[in-house]
Amino acid sequence: MAQADIFAGNCGYSSQVNTTMDGSVCKINITSECAAIRRMGEELTEVDPYKEISFKRTMPKTHEMGVKFCTHAACPVPVGVIKAIEIEAGLALPTDVSIKLSKTKKE
Repeated sequence: MAQADIFAGNCGYSSQVNTTMDGSVCKINITSECAAIRRMGEELTEVDPYKEISFKRTMPKTHEMGVKFCTHAACPVPVGVIKAIEIEAGLALPTDVSIKLSKTKKE
């Protein structure tokens, strides 16, 4: 099982993603403080990992669900879901990702 713990930022919501391979399908379980992400998790329960890792062939199902359910375009949860899928499927190493944001004052 691979797990992603995601703190989304300004909204203050946390989500947890657990993924498990079942043959060639990756099963997904999402729990979240965010109602939109919970609805996404009800529909996004399994994927083909190879279809999730590239935009070249088709739009990943996880991103489709992000567009359908997420109210904020910059929500990091869909990407966190894909990272957990990659790790569980053996397509990536479990390495943390980070985005550090700041704003400097104009003088």
